[in-house]
Amino acid sequence: MIFFHKPQEEEGHRPSKDLEDLRTAIEKARLPEHISVVASKELDRLESTDPSTAEYTIGLNYLDYLVSLPWNHFTEDNLDLARAERIMNAEHHGLGHVKERILEYLAVRTLCSIQAFHVLVVDDEDIARTNLEYILRKEGYLVDSATNGLEALRKLEHREFDLILTDLKMEKMDGLQLLEAVRKMAPHTETVMITGYATVTSAVDALKKGAVHYLSKPINLEELRHIVKASKEKKRHMQMARGPVLCFSGPPGTGKTSIGQSIAKALERKFVRMSLAGLRDEAELRGHRRTYVGAMPGRIIHEIRRLGVKNPVFMLDEIDKIGQDFRGDPASVLLEILDPEQNSQFLDHYLDVPFDLSGVMFIATANLVERLPAPLLDRLEVIEFPGYTEKEKIRIAKQFIIPRQLREHGLAGRKLEFTDEAVAYIIQGYTREAGLRNLEREIANICRKLARTYLAGGGRGEPGDVDAADIQELLGPRRYDRETAGAKNRVGVATGLVWSAFGGEIVFIEATRMRGSQQLILTGSLGSILKESAQTALSFVRSRCEWFGIDADFFRETDIHIHIPAGAIPKDGPSAGLTIAIALISLLTQRPARRDVAATGEITLSGRILPVSGVREKLLAAQRSGLRTVIFPHRNAPEIDALNPDVTEGLEIVLAEEIQDVVERALV
Repeated sequence: MIFFHKPQEEEGHRPSKDLEDLRTAIEKARLPEHISVVASKELDRLESTDPSTAEYTIGLNYLDYLVSLPWNHFTEDNLDLARAERIMNAEHHGLGHVKERILEYLAVRTLCSIQAFHVLVVDDEDIARTNLEYILRKEGYLVDSATNGLEALRKLEHREFDLILTDLKMEKMDGLQLLEAVRKMAPHTETVMITGYATVTSAVDALKKGAVHYLSKPINLEELRHIVKASKEKKRHMQMARGPVLCFSGPPGTGKTSIGQSIAKALERKFVRMSLAGLRDEAELRGHRRTYVGAMPGRIIHEIRRLGVKNPVFMLDEIDKIGQDFRGDPASVLLEILDPEQNSQFLDHYLDVPFDLSGVMFIATANLVERLPAPLLDRLEVIEFPGYTEKEKIRIAKQFIIPRQLREHGLAGRKLEFTDEAVAYIIQGYTREAGLRNLEREIANICRKLARTYLAGGGRGEPGDVDAADIQELLGPRRYDRETAGAKNRVGVATGLVWSAFGGEIVFIEATRMRGSQQLILTGSLGSILKESAQTALSFVRSRCEWFGIDADFFRETDIHIHIPAGAIPKDGPSAGLTIAIALISLLTQRPARRDVAATGEITLSGRILPVSGVREKLLAAQRSGLRTVIFPHRNAPEIDALNPDVTEGLEIVLAEEIQDVVERALV
């Protein structure tokens, strides 16, 4: 048997079919010039690499990934404002300020897209200048002209141009000198050089000094039209791409994620959602370096490749729950991704070439933006998503939740309705939340029970309406009562309003005294700010003993213990000082504190009450708990006046500047 040995150039060094296919793909992809150079170099290196090595496989996968990215693929935005408003109103009730902000965003993009494109033609030959003006005006551009460079600069001082077409050889100031002056005066204006004395040296000089193109006379009109049109499209995309990064902040279940989907639908863009909760490794966002076979790009680039477009709506969910450990700080990577000044040159470690993210519309969501690092928060435009009032919840349930649950449980088309009283009973007795998730769960629970009952009866008749009297039979005993409305007034127990990631809540602050050695004991898993509030409240009360009618020596042989129940839940924040002071005054004067009166506000040593945040959420919590009177700092009056009547319905709001103003309202 005779074995024929293949020559080496045929065995390992002949370009394989994979490389030939890649070369064809690179040519068809029309990659940007700087990316094309990188791809060609990598391909040349692979041609001289042994296909059996790991480097060959890594390089092959890299080139395949590079070519498959949407370098030039955009989705055209639908900028019909009336249509966008209809879509958002059809899918979301309320949230007027959010919808208004989105419509403003679309209005700006619409103006950018229809903005006229201004061209300045500079040439000392009358015929050449007139011909260019005629051709460009016929294409629909606004055209002005100048006979030399000095005249062009004078016109540039009074008006901004998008594109300048200039001759190279001119008297007084030639094209290269004009180019240098334009780069200083108007850096965003592009310049195209035109000359009848075209040489390689002059072309290189013009491009080095900032010209975007170099044309020789006689001008190819098709090439000219293509260059001007490409410049206009580039300018339009740059204007439309720049914009704020929106951050939707609010309690769970208030519609942050779903409104992002509605925005994508209104714009007719592709939508992607990426949860950042618990993300600890920054390589998840920025990718791994190509040093081993399993290296991958980051999730940002991966999702853009999967969608196949360069300008999707990208939702970064739960941005406030990013972790941080020895593998890096992902929140710092987000600075580059979200900053409009940096993300046009985003560098993924796997790609190792800049990718333009400026066309992506990033939307972040968070429960509490206070957890975000300050530099990251500075790049976000925070839009608050408040909790819903009871009336809003009833309307949303009737309009959206109940029809959806009836469809999902096979009950659509049957004569089944939930009365307003039934929905209100579910909200009051079985849910206690700012959003709508638990309300939807309870309605789904009722639908399942009704479906089973209907089938158990042989499917005859109709399920019938659901009234408030049916709810307890279907869902069992109510889980929540309005405990403050009928609770007993107690000495040393004051009611406060707080704001958390889950919306507004009420808390009870208890104070008691015993024989001891002047200790202030604080319990209830309190943070440092709350502890300082308690110490400030005690110092204020001690300094005003005479005014409140308290024995000045009450603290001499006494310990005071302040406790906030639910000790397993960490608590902190600058809004409990007033409530603590009321609990202490109640304890030391032996006057019971009213349980149907709640207070919120931080205090100073002089007794002034400082403004608080989360006003709407706290008022909604007061409504849910059956409170009658709420005490707020006087400096919160503008926010309270701006609220809808639904939010303050059934509540008496007392505005106070100093503690002395509210003691009589808070104590029996």
